[in-house]
Amino acid sequence: MENLWRAATGQDPNPDDYKGVEFWANPERAGWLTKQGDYIKTWRRRWFILKQGKLLWFKDPASVSRRSSPRGVVSVGSCLTVKGAEDIVNKAFAFELSTRDSTMYFIADTEKEKEDWINSIGRSIVQHSRSVTDSEIVDYDSKSR
Repeated sequence: MENLWRAATGQDPNPDDYKGVEFWANPERAGWLTKQGDYIKTWRRRWFILKQGKLLWFKDPASVSRRSSPRGVVSVGSCLTVKGAEDIVNKAFAFELSTRDSTMYFIADTEKEKEDWINSIGRSIVQHSRSVTDSEIVDYDSKSR
């Protein structure tokens, strides 16, 4: 039933959103987080994988394979902030991930896991950010003196 709902509402991620990401092998970070739904604001425990600038989630670790499709994908390069959010959702170990258009909320199992996820996602945001485009990079070495 849930798969039917996701398909009908267009919630299944586009395969182009994670094309070329070998999420099934050697993730930068992987683990359980509880995520608030986008449309129905319930909390669901999901297996998350951070790899190559993508935050992907699955029902559980057993559902992750070369042939599997994630239940959702966020390109962290489009994210602006990742920070604690206990005061917003009134739950311990909560954090938020914000883009220009939306904010997603997550709950880790411990304070350390929350901090580890925030640090890992934060590093990935910096590495994959589009805040400086190739045309804006100045090569000072090639300028004549």
